[in-house]
Amino acid sequence: MTIRAVQTRKAPTVGFSATTAAPLSQAVVHGDTIYCSGTGPLDPETRTIVSDDFAEQVAQTLTNLVAVVEAAGGTKASILKCTCYLRHVEHFESFNAEYRRFFADNPHFPARTTVIASPHRAGVLVEVECIAAVER
Repeated sequence: MTIRAVQTRKAPTVGFSATTAAPLSQAVVHGDTIYCSGTGPLDPETRTIVSDDFAEQVAQTLTNLVAVVEAAGGTKASILKCTCYLRHVEHFESFNAEYRRFFADNPHFPARTTVIASPHRAGVLVEVECIAAVER
């Protein structure tokens, strides 16, 4: 079975410095399963944080995640599991509200794990990765 790397300009590529690309793919597809790397609240073109506002960061993060899933052949509705990283536990309630709003039109909510952690980039308050199914 083939493994295919996915790259899209509709979501930001991650880099750990201005000159060095991160050693990862935005997603890889194996069979009918999409494995997405973590994505955050970055503008796809400028790679800058979209806002200091937590809710805006969540919305951009989830939009970026779906862009990668779609580039890999899935849809928002085909997302099976999300792992979510929040910088501050105080944001958990707000995160739930934004996550619920984002997935409200889905036939199901994805399975989910949420962890309080420190994303590597200063100012990033949320990061999300997922596993999704390829739509056929």
